[in-house]
Amino acid sequence: MEFWIELVVSVLLVVGAIFVFIGSLGLAKLPDFYTRLHAPTKATTLGMGCMLIASVILVTYQQGYLSLHELLITLFLLITAPVTAHMLAKTALHHNLEILDKTSDKALSKRARERMNP
Repeated sequence: MEFWIELVVSVLLVVGAIFVFIGSLGLAKLPDFYTRLHAPTKATTLGMGCMLIASVILVTYQQGYLSLHELLITLFLLITAPVTAHMLAKTALHHNLEILDKTSDKALSKRARERMNP
């Protein structure tokens, strides 16, 4: 295998692993639901994207043709993660889940709760 392909795949895997680790750590350590929601949807999605792109490069080089499996997984991940995060946030607002006192836009969440249908 060529050195530059190994280098690109290795860098993408390490960067992806770092983002997944940061997302997992944020999910475990952040103080409330709304801040915890950002960790897996942002960092982990980016980390999995890097890992899947590394897989596409490696499999394409080894097999000689473009592998669509990883591209489809990446597409579904990028579509479903924001939709799921939005649904979880709306459900938390609907159930009046507590927001930290330090949160700067409490008025915005209060207006969002008032606009929701019962």
